[in-house]
Amino acid sequence: MIYWLDNWFTLSLVFIGMAISLASSAYVNSTFKKYDKIKSQHHVTGTDAAEYILQNQHIHNVGVQSISGELTDNYNSGNKMLSLSQSTARSTSVAAIGVAAHECGHAVQDAVDYKPMRIRAAIVPAANLGSSISIPMIMFGLIFSFPLLINLGIVAFSIAFLFQIVTLPVEFDASRRALKILGEGGLLTQEELPMARKVLFAAALTYVAAAITTLLQLIRLIMIANNRRN
Repeated sequence: MIYWLDNWFTLSLVFIGMAISLASSAYVNSTFKKYDKIKSQHHVTGTDAAEYILQNQHIHNVGVQSISGELTDNYNSGNKMLSLSQSTARSTSVAAIGVAAHECGHAVQDAVDYKPMRIRAAIVPAANLGSSISIPMIMFGLIFSFPLLINLGIVAFSIAFLFQIVTLPVEFDASRRALKILGEGGLLTQEELPMARKVLFAAALTYVAAAITTLLQLIRLIMIANNRRN
């Protein structure tokens, strides 16, 4: 392990990152649960909302399916499938409709060839590889005093951080599109729209928290590498 090279300051970065992640996760869960108890006045389910939005946006090549789990909702541009967790697909709550609309926002991004989304998709293979090999590379580099391997590991981890940064505009833009569509389409009332906005803002904060946590970890790894050289 590389932790023997840590000092209290670098370890504090880990604890700060953990605290930010836990806080953001707790906030999004509490916000979703709060507005999941408020049923929409139009009584449409998350699935109904998704299908309506896709049709309204003239997107006819995207399927909608229900998947297991809670808040596991996602859009896959590869197979053109919009997946809604069961708690979203079957619910008529303001929160469920907001989440379903957000995923539709990604489908709209795909349809209009939204550039940040394309960039993120292009980075995915390198980011996945970087996140999986970076720590082992740095560990071996530190153990066997191989600076080049340490540097390569840090570069690999930096790619994972880059992915987190590129993800931010994609997620915020999807929420922006979702709220606009919900307002124009009349799926939510003017009183319900601010509630959906709060749900989507809370969800977006998890991506901000992930980026901050990854940045703190990157700083920590760089500091450990510098301590080893010194």
